[in-house]
Amino acid sequence: MATANLPLIYALRKTAQNLKKGAKYQWGHMGQCNCGNLAQELIHMTEAEIHAHALSTREGDWSEQTGAYCAQSALPMDMMITKMLEAGLTQADLQHLEKLNAPAVLALMPAHMKYPRHNVREDTIVYLETWAKMLENELIELIELPDFQEIYA
Repeated sequence: MATANLPLIYALRKTAQNLKKGAKYQWGHMGQCNCGNLAQELIHMTEAEIHAHALSTREGDWSEQTGAYCAQSALPMDMMITKMLEAGLTQADLQHLEKLNAPAVLALMPAHMKYPRHNVREDTIVYLETWAKMLENELIELIELPDFQEIYA
């Protein structure tokens, strides 16, 4: 699962916000799909640039291309995936995001949305927001507060 960090949480929330505001969303477009929209925030490329890089590399959606990822290839798609991994994501995270099916995220989704619909903007928004909240909670748990009884004794 992703490494909880503030830039990643921000990117997930910003992606959800962009989708709410009408960002282009189309599952069959590598720059407008679930991963494509998040990639726009994480690697600061346009949807057209992401789509062009993805199509110049190999066939398949983000899930398939992530499965074929090779960090040493220097292929444009692999370089984009590398940047996303450096942001704290894992290959499995990208594959789950494309299908909206990470068990840890699904477990925290509202009861009526335990099975997000594929290629449905609203379901993707809730998934991204739930994932961001989950990572935020993980980050908060890592904060160690001092023993206040000792400080004020």
